[in-house]
Amino acid sequence: MRVELPPEPMHFVNREEEKARAFRAVEEWQGRSRPLVLSLSGPGGLGKTELAFLIARKLRDSFSDVLSVDLDDFRVGGAVDPGEVLAQLLLSLGVEPDSLERQFKARCRQYWNVTSDRRLVVVVDNARYASEIVPLLPASGSSVVIVASHGPLYDLEDGAAVDLVLPPLEDPVAAELLELIVRDRRLTTDPEAARAVVRMCDGLPAALHVAGRWVRSHPLRPLSRLIAELRAELDEKGVSSGVEDIWDAVYRSLSSSAALLYRLLPHHPGSTFTHESATALLGLGPEVCQDALEELVTAGLLDLRKMQFADDGRMRLPGPLNAHARRRARDHEAHGETAEAQKRVLSWFVRQAQLADRFAAGRRLVVADGFGPVPDAPDVPLDDPARSEDRSVRTARAERAARWLYAERHALFACVRLAHGRGMDAEVVALCEPVWTYAMDHPHASDVTELFRLAVTSALRSGNASWTVRMRCQLARPLWESGRLADAGRELDGAIAALDLLGDSEADRRLRASTIEFRGMLSSARGDWNAAAADFARSREVHLAIGNDYGAMLQTYRSGQVSAELGDLEEAARLLSEAHDAAVAQDRARLSARTGLALGGVLQRLGRTDEARGLYERSLEGARRRGSGSEQVRVLDALAELAELAGAEGAEGANTEADGHRAAAEAIRRRNGLF
Repeated sequence: MRVELPPEPMHFVNREEEKARAFRAVEEWQGRSRPLVLSLSGPGGLGKTELAFLIARKLRDSFSDVLSVDLDDFRVGGAVDPGEVLAQLLLSLGVEPDSLERQFKARCRQYWNVTSDRRLVVVVDNARYASEIVPLLPASGSSVVIVASHGPLYDLEDGAAVDLVLPPLEDPVAAELLELIVRDRRLTTDPEAARAVVRMCDGLPAALHVAGRWVRSHPLRPLSRLIAELRAELDEKGVSSGVEDIWDAVYRSLSSSAALLYRLLPHHPGSTFTHESATALLGLGPEVCQDALEELVTAGLLDLRKMQFADDGRMRLPGPLNAHARRRARDHEAHGETAEAQKRVLSWFVRQAQLADRFAAGRRLVVADGFGPVPDAPDVPLDDPARSEDRSVRTARAERAARWLYAERHALFACVRLAHGRGMDAEVVALCEPVWTYAMDHPHASDVTELFRLAVTSALRSGNASWTVRMRCQLARPLWESGRLADAGRELDGAIAALDLLGDSEADRRLRASTIEFRGMLSSARGDWNAAAADFARSREVHLAIGNDYGAMLQTYRSGQVSAELGDLEEAARLLSEAHDAAVAQDRARLSARTGLALGGVLQRLGRTDEARGLYERSLEGARRRGSGSEQVRVLDALAELAELAGAEGAEGANTEADGHRAAAEAIRRRNGLF
C-alpha cells in the first residue's frame, strides 16, 4: 500500500458538516461505473488542502493506495501538462519509468489499465479547471478523487458527486483555532483584543496561523497594545484593517534579509524551491539564507509541508502569501532587486544543469560554453561519477544527477522561458542541452518541443552556427517521435544548411557527424532504410577519423540495425557484433544490452540459436539489474520465441520454458498497464 500524505497539521478545527457529507457520500457510492469526485472549493487560505488530506487519512484503511498530486507543481504559464501529472501517478502506482507510454492518449489508456481494479484515493490540489481533472480520474468506480480548487468545477463531466463550498470560519471557531495556535493567557485576559485579531483574519485559517505566530513573537506586549499599534498605523495610512494588514505587520517585523527573500521568492523559477536555489536567489550566502528561511517559517510565511513530505528539501510559499509577497516586491521595483536576483538564480541553474547533465550522461557533444560558479551560491552537492573506480558508485552518482534533472525540470523549463524573454541566448542554449538529456530519459514530456523551438529562435537570433545546428537537431527528434515527420525534416534541412558555416575543428566535425546521424534516424522513422544506411555509414567514418570511439560504436550499431531491416543478415551480424563488443569494452551498460538483444535477434534469424540464447540471457540479467521493465519484456518475448522454436523441433521442456517466459513478460505488462 502506498500512502502519499504529509504529516497531520498541529491544529485543525470545525468543518464537521463538510466531513460528514464527504464520508456519507463515500458510503453511499456503490456499484457506480465512475469514481466518486469530492470537490472542495473556496478562496485561498480556507484550509481546503488540509481538509482534503484529513478526509484521505480517514479513508486510507479502506483503500489500496492513497495518492496526492499538486497541479501547481506542473503548472507553467498557467497551464498544466496532464501527461506529466499522469506520469507521476503511474510511477506512484509502481509503473517502471522506462515503461511509461510516450503519447498522451496511450498514457491515458495505461492509467486506466493500471487503475481498473484498484480502490484508490487520489487527492488533487490547486485545480483550476475541470479539464485538468478528467484525465486523472481512475477507471475504477470504487475509487475516490478529492479535488481542492478555488472555485466550483462546474464544467466537470457529469459534475462532482459532492460539491463542498467552504465558507470562512465563524468567529467562535476562528477564536478556538487562534487559541490553539497561540496558547497564551493574553487571549483570555483581553478578550476584546483577541476578538479584534479574529475579525482581522476574516475567518481564514491561513491568516489565523500567521496572526497567531505574530502574537507569539511579541510575548511581553499586551495584546491591546499590539492591536492599537497596528490600527494607528493603518489609520495614518488611511487603510482599513483586514487579512492583508496582518500579513503586512508580520512582514514589517522581518529582518532585512528575510524580508528581501520573501519579496524574491514569488519570482523564483518554478513553484517550489530548495535551500540551494533560494540561496542563489537571495545572493547573500548559505548561512544568511538559512537564517532567513527559518525566520519565514517562524513567522508562518513559509510552507514546509512539501519539505516534510518529500526527500529533496522542497519548500513553497503558499498561494495567498505568494500574492502578498508579489505586492510587497512591487514597492521595490525601482531598485531592480527582482531582475538582478532572477539573473543570478538563472545563471546558477544553468551551471547546476550543466553539471548534472555531464554526471548523468557522461562526456558528450555539447555546443554551449560551461558556466562558472555563482558568487555566494554553492553548487548542489552532486558527485562526479568519473572520479570513482567503483562501477556501482559511478552508477549511483549518475542516477542521482539524473534525478536532480527530473526534480528541477519545471524550474529549468521556467528558466529557458525567462532567459529567452530577456534575450539571454547563451543561457537558453546552455539550458536546453541538459533538458535534452532529461527528455531522452523521459520521452513522454510534451513541453520540450516548445522549449527547443525557443532554443532554435535564440540560436538564429545570436547568429551562432553551432548553436543553430544543434538546437535544430534537438527539436527534430521530438517532432518525428510525435509523428510530425515533415516538420522534423524542415528542421534537419535547416541544420544541414548551416553545416557550411562551421569550421574544421574536431568539435565541428563531431557536430557534422551528429547531424548526419539525426538525418539517418529521420530516414529510419520514414522507413527509408537505404538513405538511413548511407547516413549512418558516413557519420561513422567521421567519428573514426577523429578518434571518437563512442560515436563510432553508436553508428556501427545503427548500421547493423538498418542492415537487418534490409535483410542483409550476415552484414547485420558483423556490425552488431562489433558494436556489442565495443559497448562492453566502453562499459556502456544500456547499449551493451541493446546491442546484445539486437545481435541475438539477427543470430536467431540466421539459425545460430545457442549464441542468441546466451546474448538474450545476459541482456535479461542486465535489464533486471537496472530494473528496466520494458527491456525485460523484450528479452523475455525473444526467449519465449526461441523456446517455442525449440519446442517445435521436439526439444523436451521447451514449451514449458516458453510458457514461463510469456507469463513473466505478461506479469510485467500488467504491472505497468501495458495490455
